[in-house]
Amino acid sequence: MTDFRSFRASAVVLRHSDWGEADRMLTLYTSDHGIVRALAKGARKVTSRKAGHLQPFTHITVQLAKGRDLLIITQVETINAFLPLHDDLMKTGYAAYIIELLLRFSYEEEGANPSIFRLVVETLDRLEKEADAWLPVRYYEMRLLDAVGFRPQMFECANCGREILAEDQYFSFTAGGVICPRCGEGLPNLARISLETLKYLRHFQRSSYKDASRARPSPEIQKEAETLMQGYFTYLLERELNTPGFLKRVRS
Repeated sequence: MTDFRSFRASAVVLRHSDWGEADRMLTLYTSDHGIVRALAKGARKVTSRKAGHLQPFTHITVQLAKGRDLLIITQVETINAFLPLHDDLMKTGYAAYIIELLLRFSYEEEGANPSIFRLVVETLDRLEKEADAWLPVRYYEMRLLDAVGFRPQMFECANCGREILAEDQYFSFTAGGVICPRCGEGLPNLARISLETLKYLRHFQRSSYKDASRARPSPEIQKEAETLMQGYFTYLLERELNTPGFLKRVRS
């Protein structure tokens, strides 16, 4: 955290909660300081000029001052409100999923990670503009895993180290990667991963978003990839995420 008494930051609003009679406590992800919590005084008043800038998912520029115990928001401007994310329930759910993953893999005082900040802003922008959320979400998952040190091993067997061949494989959440059929026959608790799903996940892992956007997976491959990623996150976090269940209910 900076030593300055007041500083300006680019941030994404992750969540907020009521504080006192008229204030609001914000959790922000900033480009230069990572996760910070800051108090917006009077933000719940009808006359507040700050309130409209402090909704979840909003990309803002904020002036923060050091109070006695908390950072205080003194000025705020909206860079992008991503309004369509609030107007469509599915888009709201996917945006909440992006934020939930970020919060689960981050903590206060961790410090800056500009690549994660950029990834979050770019993903919210893609969710806003694109009709189908599958690609932005899967790409975000793979890139976030890279950034937080849990990059899944996709090109060599995570058990024996041999190069993965063009055939259906297994995936081990414990080993953090693909297991070849030779090893997979003797190992417990493996998930199957088809060759096509593996190709797409590899593509997302090593390609720019522009190149990844050329992918056209079938609904079956989309479902398999989503199930696999959810299983991996559940293992890493030692608990299920909240938003996938919400999204499942909205779809049905």
